[in-house]
Amino acid sequence: MVQLIISTARRLALKIASYGVMHLVVAILVAFAITRDWRMALAVGVVEPFFQTIAYSIHDRVWHRVERRKRLSRVEETAEAFTARLVVMDAQEQSRVHGHAGHSHALPGSFRQVALKTVTYGLMHFVVAVSVAFALTRDWRIALAIGVIEPLVQTAFFTVHDAVWRRIEARKALKAQTASA
Repeated sequence: MVQLIISTARRLALKIASYGVMHLVVAILVAFAITRDWRMALAVGVVEPFFQTIAYSIHDRVWHRVERRKRLSRVEETAEAFTARLVVMDAQEQSRVHGHAGHSHALPGSFRQVALKTVTYGLMHFVVAVSVAFALTRDWRIALAIGVIEPLVQTAFFTVHDAVWRRIEARKALKAQTASA
């Protein structure tokens, strides 16, 4: 049981860390391409991903709630998510609760939902990127350029990142389902 908790925490930490590293590299490169100043690119590249990673965590939690087919109280949702992540819920119970076997806060049900999740991520990213870029440069033109270009690039990378993690979660769910059968 303890090993399952550690494994789950490790997976969540890896997802957030992989997002942060990806974001850092892309942000620095885009900021440098726009400003041609490594100091400013590094400042934007370090500060902006920090705030984006916090925003991403919030975005991910919001989408977890949106993707739920059945609304639960916070206590029920926490207990259900915890037991599902620990593979304590059997496949039949997970299917009853989610409409599919396996628990994941990153398994959208349709292309429309994937597109909507990506668009909301892009909008959130634009607002944070412009705000941080303006706070650092005090130049609206540079802030808007960074705010338009950087989120477009990051949104493409976010879609890939989310797809990779969906596959990881799906494999985990399939392994759990196969093991319980």
